[in-house]
Amino acid sequence: MASTLDNALQKAVTNVPECVAAGYVDLSTGMLLAIKTVDSHPSEILELLAAATADLFQGTNVGTIEKMFKKARGVRDDGHHYFQEIIVNSDNLIHVFMRGKTNNEHVVTFVCRKSANLGMVLTKARSSLPDIEATM
Repeated sequence: MASTLDNALQKAVTNVPECVAAGYVDLSTGMLLAIKTVDSHPSEILELLAAATADLFQGTNVGTIEKMFKKARGVRDDGHHYFQEIIVNSDNLIHVFMRGKTNNEHVVTFVCRKSANLGMVLTKARSSLPDIEATM
């Protein structure tokens, strides 16, 4: 499994424009299952990636907002999540967090240089998701 996931992430890093890293996070365990980077990153940052991703998708306020949306729209709480993708632009990078389609407890992360075309980053990241998920 791991080498297949590693291969899928490496392929995604190659295909997503100006991608410098891709990772796979399991929200249910809080673990970073795999990561591929083109540069070295401090281990402290990598260790916090899973926790930060969980905060983005499962933080208290996010959960409250999702419950409010469901209530307002008359949708029963069936475990579906409204937040499927989160994009964070930092000083130099674009960070894309995508909830899995086959397992909504998994999130794929892509980090690209800010000079990349955001539309192409999203298009290529979305097209990489099925291949990455198929490895699990």
